[in-house]
Amino acid sequence: MNLTPQQVARKIAAAASDKKARDILLLNMENLSPLTDYFIIASADNVTLVKAVADNIEEKLAEEGILPSHTEGYAEGRWILMDYGDCVAHIFLEEDRDFYNLEQLWADAPSESFAEEENE
Repeated sequence: MNLTPQQVARKIAAAASDKKARDILLLNMENLSPLTDYFIIASADNVTLVKAVADNIEEKLAEEGILPSHTEGYAEGRWILMDYGDCVAHIFLEEDRDFYNLEQLWADAPSESFAEEENE
C-alpha cells in the first residue's frame, strides 16, 4: 500500500491516541523543511507511557510495512523521536514537551490537532 505523507501522519497520530497520548498535533512541514513533510507531536504522563506510545506506533506502522529509519531517545523515554522519512514522530514526557516547545519553534507550520473521533 502506497500511503501519502498525510496518511502516514494520521496513522502515527491514531496509534499514539490508541495508547492515550494527549495533545496530539500534526505540523505540516512541507514548505518549511527539506527533511520531512510532517511532525507528529504527542505527550504522555510518564516514561512508561511514552515508551508504550512509541511501541504502539512502531507496531501499527510495521503492520502496514512502514518501518522507522531511525529511533532516538527510547532508553531514557522522555522524548522519543521516530523518523519515518516523510513523517517524524515526537513523543514527549509532558514537562519535556513544555521545555522544548517545538510548536513555538515551528510556529510557521500549519498545524492540526488530532482527535480520536476523526479516526473512527
